[in-house]
Formats: sequence, C-alpha cells, structure tokens
Amino acid sequence: MASCSSVREALSARLDGEPLGMPEEALDQHLAACAPCVQWAESAAVVTRRARLAEAPQVPDLTAVVLTALPRELPGAAAAARSRLADATVRLALLATAVAQAGLAWPALSSGAAAMSAPVHVAHETGAWNLAVAAAFLAVSAAPRLAVGGLPFLATFAALLVPVTLADLAAGHVHADRAVAHLLLLVGVVLVATAAWRGRRRGEARPVRGLRVPA
Repeated sequence: MASCSSVREALSARLDGEPLGMPEEALDQHLAACAPCVQWAESAAVVTRRARLAEAPQVPDLTAVVLTALPRELPGAAAAARSRLADATVRLALLATAVAQAGLAWPALSSGAAAMSAPVHVAHETGAWNLAVAAAFLAVSAAPRLAVGGLPFLATFAALLVPVTLADLAAGHVHADRAVAHLLLLVGVVLVATAAWRGRRRGEARPVRGLRVPA
C-alpha cells in the first residue's frame, strides 16, 4: 500500500497537472481509507486556488526610463555610415572613370581614328585596350571584391606607362593632350587600389566564424 508521503506528492502533482508517479487507482484507494490525506488534499486545493487567483502585484511602467537610458545612436553606427558613404563614393567615381575611359576608346574602335595619325590596326588595338581597361573599372565598380584580382594587372600597366609617357613627352614623341589623357588611367588605378584596401580592412575586421579557442 502506498505511503502517505508518496500519496501527498501524487496529490500535489495532480493539482499542478503533472504525472502522478503512481497508478490513479492506488491513489483513490488510499484516500478512501486515509482521512488525514483527504484533509491534506482539501487544504492543498484551497492554497493552490488562492495562489492562482491572487492579484498580480503592481509593476511600475519603466518604458520612459528605459527609452531615456538608451543611447541616441548605436555604438559604431556613425562609423558604419561613413564607411558606406566612402564605399559608395569610390564606386561612383570608378563608374564615372569607366565611362570616360570608354569614351576615349570608342572613336578608335568605331572609325579607326587615333591620336598622332596612328595606323588603323594600331588605332583598333589602342581602342580595344582602352575599352578593356574601362570594363575592368566598371567591373570593380559593380563588384568591389574584384579589385584585389584586377589591381596587379592595372597597377603594372600604369607603372610602366608613366615613365614611358614622360620620356616620350620630353623627347617630343607624344603630344601633351595625349599624355594628359593617361591621367584617367592613373585615377582609375588609384580608385581600384582604394577599393581593394577598403575590402581588405573589412575582411580583417570581420570575426572569424567557426574558430575554436582551446581551453
């Protein structure tokens, strides 16, 4: 036969809607023969009902206090906004540079007319080259992550072109207007380098996922 302590635990579980821990028939049989447990069950039911029907204590409304304590601006929000603005500026500048570079390439490609009366095929080659550079600028403007891949080629081209152009300019082999046009390439290379540098900084600042630190 079940003990009074186990029966009272089962009664408490019944009041809370939990498993009894014993057969319900055994519980009812014990209550039929044990007046103290019946009295305990009635008292427990009264206490449980009072606890459930008790009025909830008044809680002060702290909404205004919490909102006042919040910072007006989240930490790092201003820096993130400045970073997005800088990225957008670099991309727009690259887009404008790509359009201008393509504008230089189009006459040579469409009509074969190039500076300094170059042969038609040379003009076409120059136009194709300028258009390829414009496409590279446009690609980096659309997807800045490509800057790292395009920078070695573009930077090498610019590094070789600058001394050659200066030497030809000093020797009179190239007109000043033609030499000034190369500044567009230099501007584009600087913008691509800036995009690559900013992308690398973002990569270093991003936390590494899945990295476990040994205990």
